[in-house]
Amino acid sequence: MAEDRKGGFLLDWFIARRYLSARRGGRFLSFITWISLGGVTVGVTALIVVIGVMTGMQDDLRGKILSSTAHIMVVETGQDLRMADWRPVLDTARATPGVRSASPFIFSSVSLVRNQYSRPADLYGVPVDSSLAGGTELEEMILSGFYDLEPPESGLPPILLGSGIAEMMQLFRGDTITVLAFENLQTSVMGMAPALRRFEVTGTFRTGMYDYDTKNVYVRLPDAQDLLDLAETDAVSGIGMQLDDPEDAVGVAVDIQDRLGFPYVAQSWVTQNAALFSALKLEKLAMGLILFLIVLVAAFNIVSMLVMVVADRTREIGILKSMGMTDRGILRVFVLQGAWIGIVGTVLGTLLGVLLCVLLDRYELIKIPPDVYFIERLPVSLRLRDVLTIVGASVAVAFVATIYPSIQASRLQPVDAIRHD
Repeated sequence: MAEDRKGGFLLDWFIARRYLSARRGGRFLSFITWISLGGVTVGVTALIVVIGVMTGMQDDLRGKILSSTAHIMVVETGQDLRMADWRPVLDTARATPGVRSASPFIFSSVSLVRNQYSRPADLYGVPVDSSLAGGTELEEMILSGFYDLEPPESGLPPILLGSGIAEMMQLFRGDTITVLAFENLQTSVMGMAPALRRFEVTGTFRTGMYDYDTKNVYVRLPDAQDLLDLAETDAVSGIGMQLDDPEDAVGVAVDIQDRLGFPYVAQSWVTQNAALFSALKLEKLAMGLILFLIVLVAAFNIVSMLVMVVADRTREIGILKSMGMTDRGILRVFVLQGAWIGIVGTVLGTLLGVLLCVLLDRYELIKIPPDVYFIERLPVSLRLRDVLTIVGASVAVAFVATIYPSIQASRLQPVDAIRHD
């Protein structure tokens, strides 16, 4: 019985393979076969590459956000958004399970001035006894210079600049820059004017995020307090934390919020960037659905090809039936044709798509404007689950496309089919 089934399958496959090629003297059906195969291949390739790029963008942004921002930030609600009694909050944060480290920080929007050139920036003040910049691993991002705990030989307070700011303002280590703080307005002969202070550039950093590299600057916490007139109250903007596992940020933030209560608010990096990642997820889904239309078009090509094969081979189908081939056997012949196109096209598309993803990731073939997409290169990240989903969906669509023409072929009556001209 098993041998009969094996022999029947081999016969069905032999006939299906013969039907995939054109009759002698005619090339059209063979051409349609290759068009269908190429459509599936192109569709699967496009899906894998685009999904890989979209996933890569998500992973790349996630990694850069986690390395350059706090996993959890605790701030105090109020008119001035400053936290004067922050030490008990810091102790509570450090005692919370899952928190690896925590430190106070100051945030303020300032203006950087050098000669006749000025540029807005986001200033962060960080503790002199910590390598954490508001909960971020600042030392790992430094490109040049250093972030020393002691002021430079000039006696000026040190400042770290984003690489984009340093490039735009032509600043190098040892240069001086003036920082204007509009939050601290002071009376002068000209009226109210922002407080200003000179800093010496001791280093630059790059996160790979255009928005951060062209806006963020870091100074020591006491220097930021002095600039913003917060030294007497020892106030800070909040507490930044790094976690053992960033994926637990939402749960740990809820735990901290329960421990602190009002008027404190604990926000995780997930909550702060929810809109960005939701947009990327929706864009990935939309692009996937749009490109899946290519596979659907290829499926219609398979339907058209099989319908034409049935019309072209009607006499032969009638002869096969008269020789004893069952309706199920005829059905298998045409299902095997469509399945061959779907499987081979999917395999070729998968191999080509994975190859293109590897080339894009390794050689950075495509450069993109960082001021538009927040990143400097096109990242690619392939996940086995995504690849298997694309492969399964493509093969399934190709199989479904064979059902109608296969049933039509199996229903042909031998006498009518043989008489067909």
